[in-house]
Amino acid sequence: MTNKEKLNILEEIMELDEGTLTPETNLSDLDEWDSVTAISLIAYMEETYGKVVQGSQIRKFKTVADVMSLFD
Repeated sequence: MTNKEKLNILEEIMELDEGTLTPETNLSDLDEWDSVTAISLIAYMEETYGKVVQGSQIRKFKTVADVMSLFD
């Protein structure tokens, strides 16, 4: 999966326009990054990839690149 594909998925989950996010985007700068988004991301990863993601893992993320690492 390319970085662009990962960014597109995250933009879809956060209901952002395509091209809004970059790997360097700080999550703290995004109003859309909240607990509901985190739960949506956890559900997406489990349903789509069968990958269990813990909330404690997500709480450590600082940038979009950190979130993108879930896809690796």
